[in-house]
Amino acid sequence: MKLKLGKPIAFFDLETTGVDVATDRIVEISIVKIMPNGDKEIKTKRINPTIPIPAASSAVHGITDADVADAPTFAAVAKEFSKFIEGCDLGGFNSNKFDIPLLAEEFLRADVDFDVSKRSLVDVQNIFHKLEQRTLSAAYQFYCNKNLDNAHSAEADTVATYEILEAQLEKYPELENNIKFLGEFSQRTNNADLMGRIVFDENGIEVFNFGKHKGKSVEQIFEIEPGYYSWMMNGDFPLYTKKVLTNIKLRGLKK
Repeated sequence: MKLKLGKPIAFFDLETTGVDVATDRIVEISIVKIMPNGDKEIKTKRINPTIPIPAASSAVHGITDADVADAPTFAAVAKEFSKFIEGCDLGGFNSNKFDIPLLAEEFLRADVDFDVSKRSLVDVQNIFHKLEQRTLSAAYQFYCNKNLDNAHSAEADTVATYEILEAQLEKYPELENNIKFLGEFSQRTNNADLMGRIVFDENGIEVFNFGKHKGKSVEQIFEIEPGYYSWMMNGDFPLYTKKVLTNIKLRGLKK
């Protein structure tokens, strides 16, 4: 079943130096942009992460330091990729938990603003796990009856993810062919940031989702304990989380 799109959606996959969103870097990015009329455009690029690629990571995706020695840094191509996905909803496999937060970090490190507040985020893995509980290769075999050749190649994984979502729409009548619905359905938590450190409660208020203030209003804690904001801003939290915290802090100051 073909996706019904009101605006473009960009499916993407990252190969990285590791799995720490705050400290690891992209070594390859592939984006498949689907237009409302069904046209497809693919952009794939190797990236020099500016830090060594651990052997364990190279063993997964096959990309070594030598492979990216002459590749551009993400900062050099950040504006190009930002423009490519401008106005797009975003889709991926495990993207809400990993790829989107890490991409946000890379954009913010490159001084390119990145905001997901007006985008639907469709995580095909979350749809899959809610309905079948499998992995990407198994999902491709299950839904598309195909073997995933070149697994952990960013482009192969990205194309497979897009095909899986179309097959999911065919298989499950409860799924609406609507990106806003799919984005909401594929959410596991109602995050205010990307990593789930800050979430919205049942009243739409941003609350902490960790630590001694878990479940408490972020804005209220910043009012009664101003040092907590400074502690988080100086801590090893993702840049996008700090961006959200700053917006909440500034909103509170304006009241």
